[in-house]
Amino acid sequence: MDSAAVSSIFRSLFHQRACLRTPPRNAALFTSAALAGPRLHTRRPQAQAQLAAPQRRAIATKPKEVIWQPRSLHMYKDVSPEVFDQYPMVTAADLVNRTERPRRVKMWARDFIDDSLYNPQYGYFSKHATIFTPGTPFDFSTMEDDHDFTKQLSERYVTFEDNLDATKGINPIRQLWHTPTELFNPYYGHAIARYLVANYKLSLYPYHDLVIYEMGAGNGTLMRNVLDWIRDNDPDVYERTKYRIIEISPALAEIQATTISTDSTTHNILQQAAQSGHSSHVQIINKSIFEWDTYVPDSCFFLALEVFDNFAHDMIRYDPYTSEPLQGMVLIDNEGDFHEFYTRDLDPLVSRFLAIQKRAAQSRRASSKSSALNSAATNLITRPLTQSLAKIKQSLNPFSTNLSHPTYFPTKLLQFFDILHTYFPSHRLVTSDFHSLPTIVKGTYAPVVQTRFNRTTIPVSTIYVHQGYFDILFPTDFALAEDMYRAVTGKLTRVMTHGEFVKRWAWVDQVRTRSGDVPLVTWYENASFLSSV
Repeated sequence: MDSAAVSSIFRSLFHQRACLRTPPRNAALFTSAALAGPRLHTRRPQAQAQLAAPQRRAIATKPKEVIWQPRSLHMYKDVSPEVFDQYPMVTAADLVNRTERPRRVKMWARDFIDDSLYNPQYGYFSKHATIFTPGTPFDFSTMEDDHDFTKQLSERYVTFEDNLDATKGINPIRQLWHTPTELFNPYYGHAIARYLVANYKLSLYPYHDLVIYEMGAGNGTLMRNVLDWIRDNDPDVYERTKYRIIEISPALAEIQATTISTDSTTHNILQQAAQSGHSSHVQIINKSIFEWDTYVPDSCFFLALEVFDNFAHDMIRYDPYTSEPLQGMVLIDNEGDFHEFYTRDLDPLVSRFLAIQKRAAQSRRASSKSSALNSAATNLITRPLTQSLAKIKQSLNPFSTNLSHPTYFPTKLLQFFDILHTYFPSHRLVTSDFHSLPTIVKGTYAPVVQTRFNRTTIPVSTIYVHQGYFDILFPTDFALAEDMYRAVTGKLTRVMTHGEFVKRWAWVDQVRTRSGDVPLVTWYENASFLSSV
């Protein structure tokens, strides 16, 4: 085990409280805003920056102005303007071939998140994430209630990790997570299959094949469940079914395509496909969807289940006096510490996102037939842009920095919709994810950031943590996602809760306990589905 990595994790874990700093020694490099309580400072890392008296006014906008935001009591060292200017601006793509975590660079918040999760050398999903598989499917008819299911699941978790310790060695920083596909195997996958076949036969059969793309397939369980159900229930459709998995993680692609070991509990997915007669229907493409460059003219269904939550977001904070957005970036110094900055110079992706969001919000407000749910969602997503000056000031904690709390916008999701529109023009999207998550990270649409140590989940309150050892997952505002998807693709959509989808397409009696509880519904009450129509 990498002891240095463990030290870095704990250093990050204890660096979470908001910073209440005294003026730095080189105060001439700072401009400050007088707020109640301990004074906090804005910073413009430019050589010509001069000492400015404390002021309540917003700093005048200047070319390439960057505002520094202190993040932690422990991150007390200053970054000189010269160092800020000298450090290169990099993207997650620039870091793909690096074997070590970057230092002496700066990047947008979304690139930091992307690099932390998906870097092939040290990313969370590439190197440290393990998907829990319960083994034999649960027999819900023998369970008393939802609590009984929770108890049995906990026991299987312990057994699963004990087996990993026995075969691969004890790993106190193993990152273990689960999906509804694995917990409710095969019932959840069968529900997806029924939806796909019903909609395929409604408008595409018999003139087109049933072509399915799945993004982020994990262990390949959903693929197996879907193909099993189609084969057993509609042989004619099965003969015309093509299932293609797009998997960014080399480790997961290996699980899907090759045998890990003869005694491994995770079997060769393609070998299982061959044994079940699925081999001629399955193709695995080890590639990021964001690197996709192949035009697919075929009508197809595109599955993206539980993947939006790990799409990188941009961090935006607003000037409380002008409502002007500032885009977040992070500087990583020579020692690997993080320094948070904000700039008024938005990059093109963020500018485009905000423009689409604004148009969508105006359209919703103009529609007299908007539902109460959509109206509430619209108010939420437009609040940073439309709040009155007084309300913005009131929302500021007197002990916080001199910008609003962050808003995390799903700019990577916008890029994903661009890919679908450009390369999969005849697609039908089927996606599910969490519409709300409990988090201690401050901000609108704030993510859950957590790691596991000695089988205990540890949440933290910042996205700037040791890359690769922390899961960073965001809630999805489905009203906002629906607006973006329609704006980019021009397709109509339907949004329903997870429970509504399951009750319509699953055989609920198969997952009902003796007391009448349906864990497949109750365990994911904070999730929703979005689909093309």
